[in-house]
Amino acid sequence: MRAWEVAGPGRLELVQRPDPEPGPDELLVRVIACGVCRTDLHVLDHDLPPHRPRVVPGHEAVGEVLHAHADSGVRPGDLVGVAWLRRTCGTCPDCRAGRENLCPRSEYTGWDADGGYAELLTVPAAYAYPWPAELDPVEAAPLLCAGIIGYRALRRAEVPDGGVLGLYGFGGSAHLTAQVALAQGARVHVMTRSADARDLALRLGCHSAQGAAEAPPEPLDSAILFAPAGELVLPALEALRPGGTLAVAGIHLTEVPPLDYRRHLFHEKQLRSVEANTREDGRELLALAGRIGLRATVDRRPFEAADAALADLRADKVTGAAVLLR
Repeated sequence: MRAWEVAGPGRLELVQRPDPEPGPDELLVRVIACGVCRTDLHVLDHDLPPHRPRVVPGHEAVGEVLHAHADSGVRPGDLVGVAWLRRTCGTCPDCRAGRENLCPRSEYTGWDADGGYAELLTVPAAYAYPWPAELDPVEAAPLLCAGIIGYRALRRAEVPDGGVLGLYGFGGSAHLTAQVALAQGARVHVMTRSADARDLALRLGCHSAQGAAEAPPEPLDSAILFAPAGELVLPALEALRPGGTLAVAGIHLTEVPPLDYRRHLFHEKQLRSVEANTREDGRELLALAGRIGLRATVDRRPFEAADAALADLRADKVTGAAVLLR
């Protein structure tokens, strides 16, 4: 099979590999589409320390099952989604408490194991999502990370009913999160440096769109920081009304400047991180997507151009989410 490997910091190479062999509890999947996520850039650039030599990135994959064991509950020909969370121990205190995203022995697709920038991949059957018939594999592939993480971040941000939400950064995850928040009755303001992203935000129904560090037109009840820019923590906190919550959704963040306690954190403001997701988050998001018609704004790219797609993502030349098509 053909696959894209991380050959070194910032170096992605298209190579020929033997077909992967699924383990006893795993499915073999032929990839149809795979979203291009900013986390893939962090893996490529070694912002996340390498876990597997020459790993194949990609964790927003939708594909057809080619092989499944009889007791897996999955049949050849079924469509499944393959997301970031690949495996957890199931026995630690966090797993037993329903917080498997915090499992200290968790493993991740496209980081600990080869992912969807390939013609074939394997995935533990228990961590594959049955694909809803009403969701197009290409248009909905970004839901598998951008959508799920945004959904968890939205919950962590604790937007009150009819509340005001600010989104800092407006890429693959934020433009999906905005649709969910709007469907739930929130007023949404977007802060992003990309003019094309600001246009998309307004087309999706957001109430305003301005520069990344500019103040929103009204105080925020909640905010989510999607851009991996630590300096935006300060204006986001400052924009919150008393008692507001800022959730930081990225897996990587540049250094956060010193905070002024009175200016940024006083009045019982909350600053929260978001780590990965649980499978329940994914199941809820996919079900919600079907009910509200949630779709990604997709920039379709050929499989052979994965390196160019990541370069464009790095340069903020992708509006919405890029998706590789095999």
